Amino acid sequence: MNLHELYITWDPSKDLSLGFFTLHYYSLMFVIAFGLGYYVMKKIFDRDSVNEKYLEPLFTWTLVGTIFGARLGHVIFYQPELFKQDFWSVFLPIRTNPTFEFTGFSGLASHGATIGLIFTTLYYSLKIIKKNPFWVYDRLAIVVALGGTFVRIGNFFNSEIVGKPAPADSPFAILFPQQSLEYGPIVPRYPAQLFESVSYFILFLILWTIYRKTNKKYQQGWIFGLFFVILWGIRLVVEFWKAPQGNEFIHTDGLNTGQVLSIPFMIAGMVIMFLSKKFTITPEENSKL
Repeated sequence: MNLHELYITWDPSKDLSLGFFTLHYYSLMFVIAFGLGYYVMKKIFDRDSVNEKYLEPLFTWTLVGTIFGARLGHVIFYQPELFKQDFWSVFLPIRTNPTFEFTGFSGLASHGATIGLIFTTLYYSLKIIKKNPFWVYDRLAIVVALGGTFVRIGNFFNSEIVGKPAPADSPFAILFPQQSLEYGPIVPRYPAQLFESVSYFILFLILWTIYRKTNKKYQQGWIFGLFFVILWGIRLVVEFWKAPQGNEFIHTDGLNTGQVLSIPFMIAGMVIMFLSKKFTITPEENSKL
């Protein structure tokens, strides 16, 4: 009996041909993530009585910070050789070596996306909406958690960021025939992408409920800090089931690059939650724009 008869096999098409254009499902998940994010943020701005003219600039700067931060983060943390081997592929959705090819944006790191978002949102907060940056971070955290849900589904479509080999009796064991060569033999593996996707959706529900049902949104930074603690805690735990990515380094303490990078973010989240009491505002100040 072969493996395909024993386990669930995930072998989908990675794209949808529209005749004159091919739409990659990974790209589609990004579009859905930003589309739903725009819708949710609009609801938040309405709830906080903030002028909607500030919504589109936020969307633009979020897109820039996410894409370029995630791409640079991936190259710096996992594939630095690209700076020498194929420089333009670092910044553009193309490949020039060995031949020219349009690839779409792939090879994205969540740690890099977070850093990129922090800087672009800081600019947006100080120069455009002119509110305390933590006011924006609190609300953006809700949207990012939802977006991460769909990005990981996109990874699942691409059979990338797969899990480590799973025991034969595991109910989560899945075959990924399209997995890249970097993961080794085709064996039953954990669907690590789905573990993260489900976890991020639960995080979204938690943050959305706190924002709507409690007064924590007036304690600027508290929701953002909680987001950091839970998000990177999820990443820290799921990495134990995830196969190494690219040239990922395994440290002497048994933690990989993704886990080591997650710890400072978790600590930062705890510090932000602790300090957030100093930035508490009134409901009137919250909607003052």
